[in-house]
Amino acid sequence: MPFTTRIPAPALPAATAGDDFGGRIALVTGAAQGIGAAVAALLAARGARVVGCDLRGDPDGGADGVRELDVTDGAAVEALVERVERELGPVDVLVNVAGVLRVAPALELTDADWRHSFEVNTTGVFHTCRAVGRRMAARGRGSVVTVGSNAAGVPRTGMAAYAASKAATAMYVRCLGLELAAAGVRCNLVSPGSTDTAMQRSLWTDPDAERRVLEGDPASYRVGIPLGRIADPADIAEAVAFLAGDRARHITMHDLYVDGGATLRA
Repeated sequence: MPFTTRIPAPALPAATAGDDFGGRIALVTGAAQGIGAAVAALLAARGARVVGCDLRGDPDGGADGVRELDVTDGAAVEALVERVERELGPVDVLVNVAGVLRVAPALELTDADWRHSFEVNTTGVFHTCRAVGRRMAARGRGSVVTVGSNAAGVPRTGMAAYAASKAATAMYVRCLGLELAAAGVRCNLVSPGSTDTAMQRSLWTDPDAERRVLEGDPASYRVGIPLGRIADPADIAEAVAFLAGDRARHITMHDLYVDGGATLRA
């Protein structure tokens, strides 16, 4: 008679508000502002020991402060991860938020714009995932969440470099998740749409820009946001926290769009 050997899943934590990540260490890139800052604050509020990293960090800051890190420098990433694990302990959660946006028509992008977009948005994620993922795999546990973009799945005018780099990152994360699944490491994406951050506001060059985001803009072949609001960074942070935690224990290689329906899930 055919049978299946079942591997017992770890027990789910009790539904308490403040200790979902109690005792765990979370490394968050891009933590100085916007979505990264919201993620770091939420994980800390739920019990994690958060190490935030950003290009504008304080290299001499405290263990729980925002440390200076250029994710495009693979050696620097490896050194920081080694230091964190030596001083604080194993990294249980990695959240990749660091990103850049270079806006220009596809045929007018400079080599520097294209290169920098991929260096930060794609290669930076590769560096952090490689450094942390190797250690997670050796321990047989861990969760990686990468903040992507709904632009990875829907073409956007003026955003070719950004969209292409985010699409490349999305496939890398899914491949990584497939390879690390047997080691008990989950890898997922959260893909925001328009979110109230400095990056988003840099795109608003006239008084009607926000209205066009909400209502749609036929001139740029863009639909509006069905839910009728711009996301708050906290909306994205909640999705990240869910995928990073034990309540998503059977989810990996998933791309969760948090865009108010803006892509019509194309």
